[in-house]
Amino acid sequence: MAAAATRLSQFGVRHVAKGIGRLSSEVIESGSGSHVTMVGGKRYLDFTVGIGVANLGHCHPAVTKAIQAQVGTLVHGQVNIAFQKPYLELIEHLIPNMPHPSLDTFFFWNSGSEAVEAAVKLARHATKKQNIIVMQGSYHGRTFGTMSMTRSKTVYSQGFNPLLPGIFSVPFPYCAQCSIAQHSSQNYSSSNCCMDPITQLELLLKRESAPSDTAAIFIEPVLGEGGYVPAAEGYLKRVREICDKHNILLVTDEVQSGFGRTGKMFAIEHWNVRPDILIMAKGIANGMPLSGIVSSRELMDTQPPGTMGGTYAGNAVSCAAGVAVAKAFKEEKILENVAARSKQLRGMLDKLWAEQEIGKHIHDVRGLGLMLAVEFKPGTAGSIGSKVQAKCKEKGMLILTTSIYDTLRFIPALNITETDMTEGCRILEESIREVVAEGQQPKETVTKGQALE
Repeated sequence: MAAAATRLSQFGVRHVAKGIGRLSSEVIESGSGSHVTMVGGKRYLDFTVGIGVANLGHCHPAVTKAIQAQVGTLVHGQVNIAFQKPYLELIEHLIPNMPHPSLDTFFFWNSGSEAVEAAVKLARHATKKQNIIVMQGSYHGRTFGTMSMTRSKTVYSQGFNPLLPGIFSVPFPYCAQCSIAQHSSQNYSSSNCCMDPITQLELLLKRESAPSDTAAIFIEPVLGEGGYVPAAEGYLKRVREICDKHNILLVTDEVQSGFGRTGKMFAIEHWNVRPDILIMAKGIANGMPLSGIVSSRELMDTQPPGTMGGTYAGNAVSCAAGVAVAKAFKEEKILENVAARSKQLRGMLDKLWAEQEIGKHIHDVRGLGLMLAVEFKPGTAGSIGSKVQAKCKEKGMLILTTSIYDTLRFIPALNITETDMTEGCRILEESIREVVAEGQQPKETVTKGQALE
């Protein structure tokens, strides 16, 4: 088994594109619920679930059954040929879960990036305007168009210029890293934001992209790759007002925050703000490739037939999986479990933050539902987050870092059991304590001629 695992891993290193970064060079053989098993037998508690894709856990029985049944009925219906049943059934199940009744007309595609580009096409065509405003720290994808919009890290677009024109960025209300909040006596926070990002947005519309040239503002209600940062209280309502004032479309990118991840079906519901276009992917089909946009029929009908489509868009098997996911959310009370397990995980993180010895290394604990993060303070010991990540892996749990700051993010399955969450919290707490303790140990002096291992 070990030899086979090594051989496969080495084969992957030789033949898989180097441009793909990965947490581990091990080879996943199977997944079940909140666990994955590698070739060779190593089993991990998975707090990544495919970066927020397998929201109902790996190989959810009802979703698997729906996929198997659909494969024996119709695999590929091709959206440009005719309607197909699973596509329409999925829409029927999604409409009641939309954050606003105006969101009633859908277009399905394959990946999150494609859905973002579909939203750009719709916004530009419907408004007859070109410019797009995005948030600093946002992630919208790696295709040519979406990497032009991504502002979380330079690695996604470095070396690929020139990028798509007409993209402008403004600050997101990231209060933990706001220079005004850090140097003000006003005690600003996410619940009491200084609203400088609104000021900067208004200035951008005066200085760089006139409202008459601006088609849409794209926002992740909770920054994903930017650090799992929820929008500050009141911010999204102010953005909605600006959009209404200037005839600009508000587009919410819920690729990562949607489908129950934050404790609501869609994160925008936390702020009770209406988007003109909503982007969805990841958790929509629990691992099957499917994404989509939803908007009002009035807006969608501005596009003539032939302007939208795609060979695999709205694949029948993926849509059948999506129907099963929608049913599971209701039948298995998924959102109730998110609330309970979020309280469990957040409680452990807040406890560590409150402790003097551990808390002095923590800059922020934040998030909504089971989209949570802990950001560590910069120090001489290097990245605490990556060291904790490695410790967790040694102890049998997979977690991810994120953002340009030293941040760990937690993305467990939304139906994770209390027992598995308890185990995850134990591993995480142990790992943080060990990394902090190791960082406080005095370093030995290396004398001349001493060998270093």
